[in-house]
Amino acid sequence: MKIAFLGGGNMASALIGGLIAKGTDPRSISVVEMSPAARDKLGERHKVHLSSAPDAETQHADVLVLAVKPQDMQRALAPLSGFSREKLVVSVAAGITLKSLTRWLDGHRKIVRCMPNTPALIGAGITGLFASPEVGKNEREKAETILRAVGDVVWMPEERLLDPVTAVSASGPAYVFWFIEQLAASAVKLGIPKDAALKMAKQTVLGSAMLASQSAESPETLRKNVTSKGGTTEAALKVFDEAKLAEHFARAVAAASKRGEEMGREFGGD
Repeated sequence: MKIAFLGGGNMASALIGGLIAKGTDPRSISVVEMSPAARDKLGERHKVHLSSAPDAETQHADVLVLAVKPQDMQRALAPLSGFSREKLVVSVAAGITLKSLTRWLDGHRKIVRCMPNTPALIGAGITGLFASPEVGKNEREKAETILRAVGDVVWMPEERLLDPVTAVSASGPAYVFWFIEQLAASAVKLGIPKDAALKMAKQTVLGSAMLASQSAESPETLRKNVTSKGGTTEAALKVFDEAKLAEHFARAVAAASKRGEEMGREFGGD
């Protein structure tokens, strides 16, 4: 499978690194990246074909991965009109719909939309995917192969669910990082040295996530297991409840999902 990337930023680099680590020949990968600095950075990490504009390697690829920013997508796709209708297109751009991509690609319909997240940079990502009806089983497997190089995948039954996916998993790492910040800052306020506070906060979140991932019990049950009647955890959770933290959190995730939908209209002309 020959793979061409349109865009050579962090996500493209993560996918390329994951693919090569899992046995893909670097010579089967090409990248179109306009920025000389980004090309140099990518070239230092991976021995792949690099170009500043679409070339023969781009045209001959079996799969084209769209890894440019949503606001840059239409302009980036302009030179690619008229390529083979058999080529699979995989987009990792938030908000940009199949309808917009098909319009910009002169009616091309073999498209898979994907929403990975930044833990992909260390091979621990999760990606939500949705395929157009024209994408067959073998092509879905190709898309999975690319995204599984950096973590797990989940197929969505409807395209509209990619906006909530963006809000939950793509934006989710920022929520977790924010929580680590707050947990560490609270520890410092209680007298724990800053370095120790940050180490404890990071490891607490990491260990808890690993426990939740490996346990047969639900997160709710695990939470209850930690919460003794009249104990310290109950005292903290009571404050969360009084502040209606769960309601505020739900509103925040809903706002992120709504913004994904708005980006589709704003940058995709939908």
